[in-house]
Amino acid sequence: MKILFIHQNFPGQFKHLAPALAAQGHQCVALTLRVKEPGTWQGVRVLPYRLTRKQGTGIHPWVQDFDTKVIRAEACFAAALKLRDQGFTPDIIVGHPGWGETMFLRDVWPSARIGLYCELYHLSGPDHVGFDPEFQSKTGPAEPMRIRLKNLNNRMHFDVADAGLSPTRFQASTFPADWQDKISVIHDGIDTDHLVQNPGARLTLPDGSVVTREDEVITFVNRNLEPYRGYHIFMRALPRLLKERPNARVLIVGGDEVSYGARPPKGQTWKQIFIDEVRGRIPTPDWDRVHFLGRIPYDQFISLLQVSRVHVYLTYPFVLSWSLFEAMSTQAAIVASDTAPVAEAITHDVNGRLVDFFDKDALVSEISGLLDDPAARARLGAAARDLIVRNYDLKTVCLPRQLDWIERLYQMAPGAVAG
Repeated sequence: MKILFIHQNFPGQFKHLAPALAAQGHQCVALTLRVKEPGTWQGVRVLPYRLTRKQGTGIHPWVQDFDTKVIRAEACFAAALKLRDQGFTPDIIVGHPGWGETMFLRDVWPSARIGLYCELYHLSGPDHVGFDPEFQSKTGPAEPMRIRLKNLNNRMHFDVADAGLSPTRFQASTFPADWQDKISVIHDGIDTDHLVQNPGARLTLPDGSVVTREDEVITFVNRNLEPYRGYHIFMRALPRLLKERPNARVLIVGGDEVSYGARPPKGQTWKQIFIDEVRGRIPTPDWDRVHFLGRIPYDQFISLLQVSRVHVYLTYPFVLSWSLFEAMSTQAAIVASDTAPVAEAITHDVNGRLVDFFDKDALVSEISGLLDDPAARARLGAAARDLIVRNYDLKTVCLPRQLDWIERLYQMAPGAVAG
C-alpha cells in the first residue's frame, strides 16, 4: 500500500503506526510543518510544506479559528498537488484534521481512502465550555455560537473521511451520532514494557537533591500549567497539603504556555498567577519542598512517575492526557478528577481515587489518606497497571488494532468527492 500521513507535528499520534506500516513494507510518506527539509524517519519519507499566507485583518473573531485552518488546508493542498504531479497516488490518507490540513485532499486524490484522527468535537453545554465558571469566555452568552462555528473544521471533514479513529470512548462520544458510526475507538497505545514500576528509581532535582521511592513524593504533570488541566485547583490545595505533610516533596511538571482554553492576562502566565495567589499562605520552608521542573526529557519523566507515591491528575471534560495512562502503567497510586474522560479509565477505589474537580479539600484528604496507607497504594497501583496492560498496551492491543483499522480502511470503497 501507499500511505500518506498528514500531521502538522508529525509523527504526533502516529508515532507508532507510521513506522509499523513502513516496517511491513508499505510505502509511507508524511506531509508536515514540523521539518524544513525532506528526510526519512523510521522508514517514513517526511516532506515539509510551507504556509504562504498569513491571517488577514478585520476577520470576525468567531471565525478566526477557521481562517487559520483554511490557511493550513490551502498550503497542504498545494503540497499535495505537487506530490501528485510527481507521480505519488496514495491508497490511504491518514490525517489529524485538527489544524485543517486534510480538508481538501479528497479533491486531489478522489480514489484514496481517508481515515481521520477524531480527537474532539467541541461542545458548548454546561459540562463542557461552561464547566469552570471561573474561566468563562469573554463572548458571554454568544459563546455557544462561537463554539458552533469552531466546529466548521470538523464539519468540513465529515464528507471527506471514510473512517475515523478516536483514542477514548469519551472523545468519540463528543461527535454527532451520525459521525460516530464511522469512528473506531482505539487508543494510541502505552509501552507497558518500558513504563514499569522501578523500586530503584531515582530523580535528581534542579537543586541537586535526589528523590527516590523512600521519599514522600507527590507528582503533578501538565504539558502546560493551565486551568484546563486543573493547575489552579492543585495550587490552591498546596497550603493545606504542605502543612499536613511536612515531609512531602511536590514535583510539578509543565511549561508556561497555553495548550487549551483561556489565555492569561497579557504578559503573565497561569503558572505565576497561581504561585502568587498561594505563596503568601505557604511558609518558606514548606515552599522549598515544591519543585517546578518545567518540561523534562522523557527518561526523566518516567523516573518521576516511578518515584511518585501519589500522582495527581486533573482535567476538564476534554481530551485525556497520555500522562495519566503512563502513570497507571508504572503502578502509580492515582488521585484524579471525577470527570467523564477520567472515569472511563479509573473506577473509584478500584484502580485509583476520584474527587470532584473543584474540591481542593477532598483532593488533599485523598492524597493524604493514600500517603498514610501503603497497602492501598499498592492495591490501586497494581489494578491500574493491570487495566493498562489489558486494554491499552501498545504491542499486544493498540497497535494490532490500529493496523487492522488500516486494513479495513483499505478494503473500503473511497467516498465521493465532497461538494
